[in-house]
Amino acid sequence: MSAPRIVAVDAGTYFHRTTFSDPRFAPYFDALVYAPELAADLDWMEADCLFVASRQDPAFLQAVREPIADFLAAGKTVVAMGESQSETWLPGVVWHPSEVNFWWWLTPGADSGLRIGATEHGLFKHLTLADATWHHHGYLDVPHGAISLVNRAAGGSILYEDRMTTSGRIIATTLDPCYHHGSNFMPATTRFLTGFLHWLRESLTGNP
Repeated sequence: MSAPRIVAVDAGTYFHRTTFSDPRFAPYFDALVYAPELAADLDWMEADCLFVASRQDPAFLQAVREPIADFLAAGKTVVAMGESQSETWLPGVVWHPSEVNFWWWLTPGADSGLRIGATEHGLFKHLTLADATWHHHGYLDVPHGAISLVNRAAGGSILYEDRMTTSGRIIATTLDPCYHHGSNFMPATTRFLTGFLHWLRESLTGNP
């Protein structure tokens, strides 16, 4: 059996290029597809997982909304990182804006307001809540039957895994780790990607 193939969507920004060329992360990505070429070159549909990095122009993803639906119908995985308006091109995603507090940890006794939603989930063999904690851009409703991995204490999810809405799997988050890692600040985002990508590869081989 061939190894699972992960194709990442690359918008060509400095933070995407830095993330995808980082020797810690590059081995996880079998190919990159330039975001403006998603609709013209559908070779990415042969992959097992489409990894949509943080902060994409949603227009390029909206243009392949139907191919993405077909990709999921074939039982494959789509990872949607934050700030790409995934609610406009992925089924079942409902996003709500919320105030972004960039500097909450400067307040003595501050609470991020985030909680682990499923402590037994395989993701948390590879990262901790602290690794998923910097700030978040809005929150998501959890589709019926999906698993919220990181909750907001005030309600909603900032990271969930959905195997119910389609025949495939959607991993959606409002976190933007590729942006911060590629911008060389927020050390938690580097730890998040380290753990998340390890888990993602394992989960695609049937060892979540």
